[in-house]
Amino acid sequence: MRDITEDLHTWHAAGKPYAVASVVAVKGSAPRELGAALAVDAEGTAVGSVSGGCVEGAVYELCVESLQHGRPVLETFGYSDDDAFAVGLTCGGELEVFIQPVFPEREPAIDVALSAMSAGDPIALVRVIAGPSDLVGRSLAVRPRAPEILWGPPGASIAVDGDPWSATGTISPGLDRVVARHARAMVESGATGTIAVGTEGEGQDCGEPVTVFIESFVTAPRMLIFGAIDFAAALVRVGKYLGYQVTVCDARPVFATRRRFPEADDVVVAWPHRYLETTRVDARTVVAVLTHDAKFDVPLLVKALRLPIAYVGAMGSRRTCAQRADRLREAGLSDAEIANLHAPIGLDLGARTSEETALSIAAEIVAARHGGTGRSLADVNTAIHHAPAVPPLESGVPA
Repeated sequence: MRDITEDLHTWHAAGKPYAVASVVAVKGSAPRELGAALAVDAEGTAVGSVSGGCVEGAVYELCVESLQHGRPVLETFGYSDDDAFAVGLTCGGELEVFIQPVFPEREPAIDVALSAMSAGDPIALVRVIAGPSDLVGRSLAVRPRAPEILWGPPGASIAVDGDPWSATGTISPGLDRVVARHARAMVESGATGTIAVGTEGEGQDCGEPVTVFIESFVTAPRMLIFGAIDFAAALVRVGKYLGYQVTVCDARPVFATRRRFPEADDVVVAWPHRYLETTRVDARTVVAVLTHDAKFDVPLLVKALRLPIAYVGAMGSRRTCAQRADRLREAGLSDAEIANLHAPIGLDLGARTSEETALSIAAEIVAARHGGTGRSLADVNTAIHHAPAVPPLESGVPA
């Protein structure tokens, strides 16, 4: 729902009923990702998209009907070889779409989620999409590291793994705690997907089966570019286009200036390894080292390759990269740690210009993020759209 957050927030604040259709499952090749949404208000105004056009008309009608009868609907759209004129996806994939009528005065959880999303604050929006009829359509708002759940009518409180949570209602103590823990784990990693639980919690004999869709809304991932050179300026532009919060860092104040990098979110003058020691990173952070200067690169990469971040790449000729690897070993890195370094940085696109080089770096970051091969799609038989991984709930996950 990220793309239509402002429209939904406006409708919700005005007390205007609407129906929102969200992609909750994808199989095969499909045009939109999990969480893609189409919404229709009571006047018939539509915003967003769930399929890029293939099934928009049918989903629009389901939204209108859902507003009229007030019940949520879970619908599957696929491709039919038997009927070329049937509503479906021409790409051959399959979408599962959940249509939820929203009456703002009854949905405090959605109100909280939309407010947080509009403010850019991380939050998870949880919705029951299948299960007992009295639970389907229930919504839950979960903030990471914040003791608040909003679900149903006011008047209840629960605790999650000893952590007190205030809640506006409860379905069952077991279900509330389990779903909240999943949601907090998923919003911490930026994941979106479905989980299967029971009305009384997880495991066998835990009541009737319930399917819950958890949609994470998180702050933009960070791209840290070390080395204030021309290639960095081009990579800043590509990084912003991909949705990263981009920082350029260089120890040389004559090069690390706002004038040279006007599109960067931050321009920092500091020794790279010292800045990396103090700045915020997470599992989505990517690091691009463009200095190819040992006095900067080696201490920086020793730090970077031991952090739980998404990607570390370093620029340089093959000779420079080989020499750098030797220096990293001398600095104490293991071969396994060095193997996580993408060097020379980028995919083999034959890039020559700064812009082409930035494109090759960004392409490798995208491939690493989604598990792509980096090869031409015409030469591989893998899925075009790789399925996103939903992290399992494990002991030790913040709750």
